[in-house]
Amino acid sequence: MDNMGNRYRGSITDYADFDANKDAETLYTAMKGFGSDKEAILELITSRSNKQRQEICQSYKSLYGKDLIADLKYELTGKFERLIVGLMRPLAYFDAKEIKDAISGIGTDEKCLIEILASRTNQQIHQLVEAYKDAYERNLEEDVIADTSGHFKKMLVVLLQGTREEDDVVSEDLVAQDVKDLYEAGEQKWGTDEAQFIYILGNRSKQHLRLVFDEYLKTTGIPIEASIRGELSGDFEKLMLAVVKCIRSSAEYFAERLFKAMKGLGTRDNTLIRIMVSRSELDMLDIREVFRTKYEKSLYSMIKNDTSGEYKKALLKLCGGDDDAAGQFFPEAAKVAYQMWELSAVARVELKGTVRPAPNFDPEADAKALRKAMKGLGTDEDTIIDIITHRSNDQRQQIRQTFKSHFGRDLMADLKSEISGNLAKLILGLMMPPAHYDAKQLKKAMEGAGTDEQALIEILATRNNQEIQAINEAYQEDYHKSLEDDLSSDTSGHLKRILVSLATGNRDEGPENSDQAREDAQVIAEILEIADTTTSSDKPSLETRFMSILCTRSYHHLRRVFQEFIKMTNYDVEHTIKKEMSGDVRDALVAIVQSVKNKPLFFADKLYKSMKGAGTDEKTLTRIMVSRSETDLLNIRREFIEKYDKSLHHVIESDNSGDYLKALLALCGGED
Repeated sequence: MDNMGNRYRGSITDYADFDANKDAETLYTAMKGFGSDKEAILELITSRSNKQRQEICQSYKSLYGKDLIADLKYELTGKFERLIVGLMRPLAYFDAKEIKDAISGIGTDEKCLIEILASRTNQQIHQLVEAYKDAYERNLEEDVIADTSGHFKKMLVVLLQGTREEDDVVSEDLVAQDVKDLYEAGEQKWGTDEAQFIYILGNRSKQHLRLVFDEYLKTTGIPIEASIRGELSGDFEKLMLAVVKCIRSSAEYFAERLFKAMKGLGTRDNTLIRIMVSRSELDMLDIREVFRTKYEKSLYSMIKNDTSGEYKKALLKLCGGDDDAAGQFFPEAAKVAYQMWELSAVARVELKGTVRPAPNFDPEADAKALRKAMKGLGTDEDTIIDIITHRSNDQRQQIRQTFKSHFGRDLMADLKSEISGNLAKLILGLMMPPAHYDAKQLKKAMEGAGTDEQALIEILATRNNQEIQAINEAYQEDYHKSLEDDLSSDTSGHLKRILVSLATGNRDEGPENSDQAREDAQVIAEILEIADTTTSSDKPSLETRFMSILCTRSYHHLRRVFQEFIKMTNYDVEHTIKKEMSGDVRDALVAIVQSVKNKPLFFADKLYKSMKGAGTDEKTLTRIMVSRSETDLLNIRREFIEKYDKSLHHVIESDNSGDYLKALLALCGGED
């Protein structure tokens, strides 16, 4: 999430018609005579970038032979003075001053040390060390060592080196090793080996550590934060938790610090000032977005209710916008979603698979080549992969028929006895007609002890009416049972109702209806408990309406409903479902919403999740590659690289091997 795609995410930008001398004069005039024009000072300073403020300082000195910062300090007082003077310093010097204040005098402000040193990048740390030396003619590391102790001190010294690894290439073996070392250093032994925690959390790259945290949870069943809380204590524990938070998402770390600085009794102004000043040109927009999602109110409204006077005005200028004002300014995520739907309503994206009918198709030649590849000792997997991944499903059915007519043999049975493992699942899957393949995946998801709800949801939430009808017929034909009966006996509660409804394949196919869309959006808002008014107090009937809206309205219509929902509530429906609901029901509803919004992106996410972290979920990977290869795999590839900055080809390649890998890459159909 850090600097999403390197777009500028600060709230303060360069002032367009900038004239340093003119600004210096304005400030001089504002401070001249009796009393100062604080409004003019704050307006000017909060609408210039830090670089421009430095130029104003220069001009002020040249024009008046005076130090602007000293004059501001003399004219202003209290929190407002701290804030304005803070804005006048380059970031590194601002950080240096904060740290100097935190460690000089009686007692140390550990929270300030933790916040700055846990969140700054290598480059920012190096600049801070230089600035400290320049401003105070002292060595920052020596001062920190003199003022702190124990493991807390050691970790601060490690962070002060600014030598965290920065490459994005992550070694899975090293991830596994680090997980093992952290587990053994904490949970698994009497007493804790703090040195391991310090070394790993202080030096590894962000990308690497994110995977370590995911893997740690998977392997041990314990979030890394819980282990840190259990194993470490005092300021050292607080520092390590801050480091983990900043690695997961620095925007979320700061949003949380801001929230805590303002909620409850009294405002912690130093924290508030420090974050608003230091993040205004880095990631204030990300912080606002996280804040709005996490705390159900905008950062702007919280500052407004919590502060007063010129101090408040200046903070609000740094914040830059109110994410609560409905219709006027959505949270970034909802805004983007809204624009996406506007586009998707207009643009009919052409769906393209990666597997197309082979030109000059000769089923007889293919049948012979396949027979030869399987005859005698050993199997020629390359030929099998090459033929089957480069023919359309219709062509494969013709090959099956020709194989039987020619050799009196069943191609499927021959393939089964010649190949095995993941390759067999993939190749045999490609040989089945799509509806029979889906029917088989649904059957498998319900067989045996547990039910694979994720597979049921993925298939039923994404297939269109025609596909669902065909699946029902195939299921009946292959298993002599109705799909609906099996779903009913294998799932329960709301999930059962959703899946059975989807399995009827009765979704409207008509255009949108605007009045109906507003009404539907209102129902969704009420059930998700974020509507201002409630029209009916009858929760069960609302729930039924909510599910039937998502399961039976047309995709066109639902896009409009989701847009109306944003207009009405300023929330994104997907976000809200994730927040308000849980378990399989949540997953099913989210899958429907995602498929309405952007089906290829839904599959791109599933593919990415099937391969990220340690171990690959081959079931999901195979299922999606087989079932989407002739439908929209090319679109899925585009969404994949767009979202993850890596091509699907690349991720498949680094995550699989052998003949299975060859077949997957053939289906993937190219590097992006």
